Amino acid sequence: MIKSVLLRVAAGVVVGAASLGAQAADITGAGASFPYPIYAKWADQYQKVSGNRVNYQSIGSGGGQQQIIAKTVDFGASDAPMAPAELEKNHLFQFPAIIGGIVPVVNVKGIKPGQLILSGPVLADVFLGKITKWNDPAIKALNPDVDLPGVAIIVVHRADGSGTTFGWTNYLSRVSPAWKQQVGEGKAVKWPVGQGGKGNEGVAAYVRQLHNSIGYVEYAYAKQNVLAWTRLKNREGHAVQPSQDAFSSAAANADWAGTEGMGVILNDEPGAASWPITSASFILLHKAQDDPGRGHEVLAFFDWAFEHGGDLAKGLDYVPMPASVIDQIEKAWKTGIRGTDNSAVWK
Repeated sequence: MIKSVLLRVAAGVVVGAASLGAQAADITGAGASFPYPIYAKWADQYQKVSGNRVNYQSIGSGGGQQQIIAKTVDFGASDAPMAPAELEKNHLFQFPAIIGGIVPVVNVKGIKPGQLILSGPVLADVFLGKITKWNDPAIKALNPDVDLPGVAIIVVHRADGSGTTFGWTNYLSRVSPAWKQQVGEGKAVKWPVGQGGKGNEGVAAYVRQLHNSIGYVEYAYAKQNVLAWTRLKNREGHAVQPSQDAFSSAAANADWAGTEGMGVILNDEPGAASWPITSASFILLHKAQDDPGRGHEVLAFFDWAFEHGGDLAKGLDYVPMPASVIDQIEKAWKTGIRGTDNSAVWK
């Protein structure tokens, strides 16, 4: 379903460009699957108003980083922020574009969305293979009134290099010393148990097909695939539902300006209403643009998305970047992204 959205975007562009009687810009991006639903929606609407096409491929954050470094796309996208040293090494500029939440999803007979409660330490033990049955005492203690079967838990994780995996494993490393010691965090890790799906799409498909399974996806994928997400206990001890308000609460006190490369990680943030696995998704461009016109078109697309795409984002349960952060981002564009003659790409 999600991929069909982008196919419709591509199909509609030719007609739109022809009707405008002008040559349309055609820019390419690749990377994280976490923001794919909103980037596809933005691209669709942007083409309708501008005639310009944005072709974004959902290949995972690792692939997005590799492709922008290799200059095979106009922009890369990653949910795992690149470290300042890596940005400097590859002469890349990074900025956040959207905020969302990563949610555990389950396929257990009779369990409805938001019914089951889990905690970070319990999730870590499930993905470590220490908790193997749905009626394990640790899960029952969180859900005394839920009828849980005494069957094996099937763990589903990402098979590709993934910013969603970075967000997930970063969170588990924060709440479980055992996870931090035995597995750690990263876009790809050595999973103790489970089977892998490619992209948020692949994990959602596996969980939908496999009874008694558990996985993790961006919230929009859980809703679009009618999966049962769980509540999570946050650092204040409250069992919260994933929602736009819960993601906003987690992002409320982020220090974007004080974080080099704006690479803020929003996991396990304080606040009674905060969702504990919240993530920004980042855009990567080369600081020196070989083709300043194409670089300008990339920034024009995100400028339009920041100004006009907020309601579209909210409709898919993402959190738009705050206005104050957008101001910081666009000021940084003016000085941080230049043509080969050192002229500003964005003025």
